[in-house]
Amino acid sequence: MASIKVKFRPSAIPGHQGSIYYQIIHERRVRQLQSTYRIYPFEWDERSSMVKATDNGERRLVVVEIRERIRWDVERVMKISRKFDDYGYTYTADDIIEEFSRYKVECSLFNFMKKVIARLKHNGRIRTSETYTATLNSYRKFRQDEDIMLDSLTADDMEAYEAWLRRRGLSPNTVSFYIRILRAVYNRAVEENLTENRNPFRHVYTGIDKTVKRALPLPLIRKIRNLDLSFAPALDYARDMFILSFYLRGMSFIDMAFLKKNDLSSGRIVYRRRKTGQRLNIAWTKEMQSLVDKYPANDTDYLLPIIRNSRASERYIYRNTAYNINHNLKKVARLAGIAIPLTLYVARHSWASVARSKGIPLSVISEGMGHDSESTTQIYLASLDTTVVDRANSLILRSLEP
Repeated sequence: MASIKVKFRPSAIPGHQGSIYYQIIHERRVRQLQSTYRIYPFEWDERSSMVKATDNGERRLVVVEIRERIRWDVERVMKISRKFDDYGYTYTADDIIEEFSRYKVECSLFNFMKKVIARLKHNGRIRTSETYTATLNSYRKFRQDEDIMLDSLTADDMEAYEAWLRRRGLSPNTVSFYIRILRAVYNRAVEENLTENRNPFRHVYTGIDKTVKRALPLPLIRKIRNLDLSFAPALDYARDMFILSFYLRGMSFIDMAFLKKNDLSSGRIVYRRRKTGQRLNIAWTKEMQSLVDKYPANDTDYLLPIIRNSRASERYIYRNTAYNINHNLKKVARLAGIAIPLTLYVARHSWASVARSKGIPLSVISEGMGHDSESTTQIYLASLDTTVVDRANSLILRSLEP
């Protein structure tokens, strides 16, 4: 069994910070493992061979964190030595250092999360990989781009991250969304035996609050549709995509963007939702065709005037277009005198809310898509004869007429 000693090497310049290093001792051979931690001489306790916090300001927090990281490093070295002993390996102090260095690369949260993201992309789960990437970027910003080992994550770290997200004005559901993804990554690392489960998420919120319904009544939908926006083509386009989403029973924008021309046949749109895989069948109406006819024919395989360049990154075009539309919809809302933030997603809520207000049964459309799971709502829709849903949609579209 190897042993480890924590050492301090003072700077050659008086008053400057020195460095912490470790002595790894095994079979009477001594090797040094350099750390990245730097402290002042007065912060080192030679008798206990450990850093000490002597300041009550910000420096104290830094020193306390360094002390905690040293503790994790020592524990990790001893764990490696125990593993070698348990496996009956013949090893040296250099082998321990090599394994320690490998572990720091492969078992850091940032690096492991990048591997998970790459695996998701390879398996075709592009949207999931994008949400994992967004979470990694958020956590890196919180950490000021300083990586952390998987087995160093603590409940305090997660509580601090939760508080940081809340201070940035994010909603409870968005905060929970980021933390749930981190938890999924951590649980995967536990499954792969990269760390023991220390349950660092036990004190943070990972639930889902019911959101305030974002729906517009028919008079406001009609007002948006009838706005004269000929003076502003970008606003006109944003409004048209919003209305088209409403016409298409609140179809999500990603599904609209990736509708293919061959999805439209015999007056019907048949497609699978990219989020849930549910197969939907929608009657293609004159109202929908009228909106599409406002724009030049799409030279790509896509049906709607959203992705027009198949040589470029289609997902980049979709995301950029969605961002611009939602940005311009805020201006459309102001012109229409609408107080709520107008986005493409409001069209989805609005269709469901209007359907309910028309007395359409919950078996046709559940209350404003109010199920806890969107896929549950889609299961209800898919279980019906499509003509029932088409009649419901026709009733809604006729209600828009004066």
